[in-house]
Parts: sequence; structure tokens; C-alpha cells
Amino acid sequence: MRQFRVDAYVVDTLMADLVSHDRRPSAFLVYLHLLRRSAGRPAAVAASHQEMAIATGLSKSAVQGAIRILTRRRLVRAARRHLTAVPTYAVLSPWRR
Repeated sequence: MRQFRVDAYVVDTLMADLVSHDRRPSAFLVYLHLLRRSAGRPAAVAASHQEMAIATGLSKSAVQGAIRILTRRRLVRAARRHLTAVPTYAVLSPWRR
């Protein structure tokens, strides 16, 4: 089984912030999912809301809300080539300088 590393900040601070403060545990799950898919690299990950919903066990609307929170907080950057394209997500780590 492959492993991936998670910054202590993600578990110690970000989890409490998203789950307790923002009351959005779905945002934390989606962030972890995208972090795993990107394997900690800055490369963008192509994923539809439906794919993320299936992978995380969340509803599609919960994933959409999580993506809104994550992009607003600048934890994820989303891009599309055109309106109907599957979005690509870059996982950001603003606490690293």
C-alpha cells in the first residue's frame, strides 16, 4: 500500500478550523482527497464533483459546497478549459512560504 505525507498543520490546525469553526467537515474530507490524489505535488488533479462524491462518501452538493469553501479560503485553486470541462484542482498550502 502506498503512503503519502500530510503536514502536521493539516491535522492540527486546518482540521479543527474547517470542522469546528466553519462547520464544514466535508471541506476537510475533500481537501484530504485532493491532497492524496495530487500526492502532495503542486500538479493539478482533474476530478468531477461526482467522482469526488463517490470517493469521499459525500453527496455531490456537499462536494460542491466544500469546493466553494476551499477556493474561498485559498486552499484549492480550480480551473476549467471551457464551461463544460471537468475542473482541475491544485491543492495549495498557504501556510508554507
